[in-house]
Amino acid sequence: MEYLLQVKVGALVALLFLTLLFGFIPARLKWFRNGNGTGTHRVVLSLISCFAGGVFLAACLLDIIPDYLGDINTELDAQGLQIGFPLPEFIIASGFFLVLILERIVLDCQHAHGDHEERALLIPANGRDTGHGHSSAQDLEASGPHMHVDFQAHSSFRSFMLFLSLSFHSVFEGLAIGLQRTDSKVLEICIAILVHKSIIVFSLSVKLVQSAVRPAWVAAYICVFAAMSPLGIAVGIGLTEAALTSGALIQAVLEGLAAGTFVYITFMEILPHELNSPERQLLKVLFILLGFSTMAALTFLD
Repeated sequence: MEYLLQVKVGALVALLFLTLLFGFIPARLKWFRNGNGTGTHRVVLSLISCFAGGVFLAACLLDIIPDYLGDINTELDAQGLQIGFPLPEFIIASGFFLVLILERIVLDCQHAHGDHEERALLIPANGRDTGHGHSSAQDLEASGPHMHVDFQAHSSFRSFMLFLSLSFHSVFEGLAIGLQRTDSKVLEICIAILVHKSIIVFSLSVKLVQSAVRPAWVAAYICVFAAMSPLGIAVGIGLTEAALTSGALIQAVLEGLAAGTFVYITFMEILPHELNSPERQLLKVLFILLGFSTMAALTFLD
C-alpha cells in the first residue's frame, strides 16, 4: 500500500507540473496574444484555434460524455433504479440549459445598463475591442443601435464556462486515479490523462488568450485548472484510505451537468466562431478534423 501511495503522489505531482507547463505556453508568449499581426499571423492563429476546436469536440463526444454515461448507468444499476425515462441524457440537457439561461441573464443585465461594447462577463477583460474575434467600434456602430455583443466573437463568459466545465471533469479524472487499488492501473490511467490533458490545457489557454482575458487572470485560471486533477487524486486517496463509497451517484450527476456545460460551449462558442467566417473554410475544417483525429487516436490508444 505504501508503494501504491507513492505512485499516486507521483502522478499528482506530474499532472500538476505538466499541465502548468503546457498551459503557460500560449499564456506567456506574445505571439498568441497579438490579434493585430500580419495576415499570415492571423491565418496561423485561426488554424490553431480550429485545431483546438477539434480537440474540444473530441473531448466532448469521445471522453466526457461516454465517461459520464458509464458512471451514471453503473450507479443507477447499483441503486436498483429502473425508470422509463432517459435520465442520464436529461441531466446533460439540464447542464446545457443551465449555461444558456445564465448567459442570457448576464447579457440582458448588460443591455439594461446600456453597455454597447462586449465586456468580460464574470471575467475582467483587458479592454481591447479590436483584438482577435472582437468587433471594432466602427463595426458596432454600423451594426445598429441594438447590437452590443458580437455573438460570433470569443465570449469571455463562455470561455469562463469552458474553464469551469473542464475543471469539473479534471476533478473526476483525478478521482479515477486516486481510487485505483493497483499501481499498474494508476500508471496506465495517469499516462493517458497526462497526454490528452496537455493538449486540452494548451487549447484552453489559447481560447482564454483570444477572449481578451487579462494575463493575470489567464494565469490564475491555468493554475486553478492545473490543480483540479491533483485535487481529484487527493480526494480519491482520502476515500480509498477511509474506505468510503458513499456519494458516487451525486458525483455522477455533477459530472453530467459538467458534460452538458461542455456540450454548450463546444457547439455555441468554439466551432461557430471559426466556421461562421467565410475565409479558408476547407482548410479550417481540415484543422478541426486534425484536432479531432489527434484526440480520437489518443482515446483509441487508451
